[in-house]
Amino acid sequence: MLPSIHTRISPSFSSLLLLMLLSVNSLATTPADAADDLLALLKAGNAKEIAKSLNATVELTILTEENMYSKVQAEAILKDFFAKHQPSAVKLVHKIASNPNHRFAVVLLTTNNGIYRLSFAMKNTEGTFLVTEMRIEAAKE
Repeated sequence: MLPSIHTRISPSFSSLLLLMLLSVNSLATTPADAADDLLALLKAGNAKEIAKSLNATVELTILTEENMYSKVQAEAILKDFFAKHQPSAVKLVHKIASNPNHRFAVVLLTTNNGIYRLSFAMKNTEGTFLVTEMRIEAAKE
């Protein structure tokens, strides 16, 4: 018959184990990323801050106007859009963040003049995600 072996876990080891498990759990939750940050700026309708997230050139489609614009031009166009369509809510419809170099999101942007479907694509450029394409179109019912 084998002698019984009693193992006792010290309180400090238990604390360390609990701390490690909590750390692993916090790693499992996704921290806010560039796409999430942009959603907050869209809700505020802050074209100046949104422009900081734009690539040097961006493909911008607003309603029926589509073109490639510089960051400065795109900021002016977005500022004009938000002056006419003041956002009150942003609802995330779909987000893709599985690729470490790309982000894509589709949101419903509720404004004082209606609801718009807004989508944007972001690309990792030297460690920073920048918007390369943004589309704003009337939401289909």
